[in-house]
Order: sequence, then structure tokens, then C-alpha cells
Amino acid sequence: MKSIILILTSLLIISATLFININEDEQNKGGKYTILVHGGAGTISKSIPDSVKEEYLNSLTEALNIGKEILENGGKSIDAVEQVVKYLEDNPLFNAGKGAVLTSEGKHELDASIMDGSNLSTGAVTLLTTVKNPVSLARLVMEKTQHVLLGGKGAEKFAEEMGLEIVPNEYFSTENRKKQLEKSKGTVGCVALDIHGNLAAATSTGGRNNKMPGRIGDSPLINAGTYANNKTCAVSGTGIGEEFIRHTVAFNISALMEYKGMTLKEAADEVIFKILKKDDGGVIAVDKNGNYAMPFNTLGMYRGVAASDGIFEVKIWE
Repeated sequence: MKSIILILTSLLIISATLFININEDEQNKGGKYTILVHGGAGTISKSIPDSVKEEYLNSLTEALNIGKEILENGGKSIDAVEQVVKYLEDNPLFNAGKGAVLTSEGKHELDASIMDGSNLSTGAVTLLTTVKNPVSLARLVMEKTQHVLLGGKGAEKFAEEMGLEIVPNEYFSTENRKKQLEKSKGTVGCVALDIHGNLAAATSTGGRNNKMPGRIGDSPLINAGTYANNKTCAVSGTGIGEEFIRHTVAFNISALMEYKGMTLKEAADEVIFKILKKDDGGVIAVDKNGNYAMPFNTLGMYRGVAASDGIFEVKIWE
């Protein structure tokens, strides 16, 4: 009799566990997600041809759809931000990867970073000249090493060891960048909240046009251009990197929320409109509840957002 009772009890426990797991899976499938993307901020003229405008809007739409599909299917935010930024690195319209700006010596030096808000894991790379997708190398630094930031030849050697695609420096050039005279403030980035409640952020850039060789901006610097923490928010910045570094922009948005009780919008506006100067740049950010913000103090910022509540929009100007 005791054996029968034990068997029945065990079956009940197993059934209850399966029921809970199934319900959790069902809840996760219908959970809340939000994803944002940016393709740079700066002096973006409203007089650009409609055909060019549509190219940018279509590319932002495609980037959002890549991340949206991952999140809708229960994927992780860290996977979504990597794949979105990887797409933007391969898109010659943006200042990251293919289409990156040139240094004063006519070369390309690329930077990227990624951060997992669930455990504050981070990875970053800088001064890359041959790695096709810097964001993927940044993730490998995060997951396969004990370090946070790798640069130059050491980072490229690590990329080869990890089997990432290596390309000649000329691969990143486009005719548009070669002819470009005005300074670019562009960068690409993505932030996301997945249905499991985890935040992530990633940023990638070619830096400032005509920059000194060896110059490093905010994009590969956690806390300056990239930050994610499940307690608060995920942030990716774009603009004048030196100013984002001086003012620890990404982390300060999180800190204002955690220590002063500000909402995401209040914190992001405080940093972008009161701490930074006009024309310094902007950010995309999402908090742990799916609220989002995309403030910028420049003429325009390529940006977009998609969420589980049905919102889907891409914009350049106000």
C-alpha cells in the first residue's frame, strides 16, 4: 500500500511539474518584448532625395524585423541585438562595418560592444581592421574570454582563432565614404527586452570621419556608449563619442533610474537635453517593463521601435 501511495505521489509531482513548465512556456510565448534600433544621429538634411530616405527607412525596417522575429519566437535579447547589429554592419548605408568612415590615413578602424543585462556580462573590441562583423567578436570576448575589451592585432588574432570571417580593410570602403567630406556622427545600435524579462544592448561603429588613427570613441566602452542591466534599462548611444565618454551617458541613464527613481523617459531626457550639449547625439533605450525612449539633440536620428503590443515605426526626424 505504501508503495502504491509513493508511486501515486511521484506521478502527481511529475504531472504538476510538467503542468507548471507547460504553462510557463505558454506564458513566455505570449510575453512582452520591445526592440529598438538606431543608425546614427547628426546633421541629417530633410532635403535628402526621397529615394535615399526610403533606402534608410527600409533598412531600419529590415533590421527591426530580424530582431522582432527572434523575440517573437522566444529568443534571447542578446541574440536579437547581435543579429540586428550584424545586419547593420553588413549594410553599406551605415557607419559600421561595410560603409564605415575613414581615418585621416584613409583606413578603417572599427569598434563594437555588447552587454547582457541579466548578469552584466560584457564584451567589446576596438581598432579592428579586418573583422567583418565586430559585434560578433565582441560577443565572443564576452563569452569565451575572461576579459571585457580586446583591441587591435590581439583582437584580430582572437577572431581568426574563433573562426570569424576576415576581410581586407578595403572591404569596408564604399564610394560614398571615399567622397564624403563632412564629419559623420553615425553609429549603429540595438537594445531589446525579451519575453523572459532580460535586457541587452549592442553598439557598433566606424568612428568619426577623418579621425586620428588609434582614436577610440564611446561605442566599445561599456557605460559610455552601451549599457544593460535588468534592474533598470538597456541603452545604446550615437553621437560625439568623446562627449558620451566624458559624461558616462549610458550608465548615467540607468543610475538616474536606480538611485533617483526617475522613469526611463525622465532619465534619458535629463542626460540628452540637460547634460549633453546640443548636437552631441542621442540614445535608444528600453526599460525592464518594456517602456522605451529615443531622445536626440541633433537634427535627426535614424531610429525605429517594434514591440509585442503591435507598435512598429521607423523615423529619421521628429
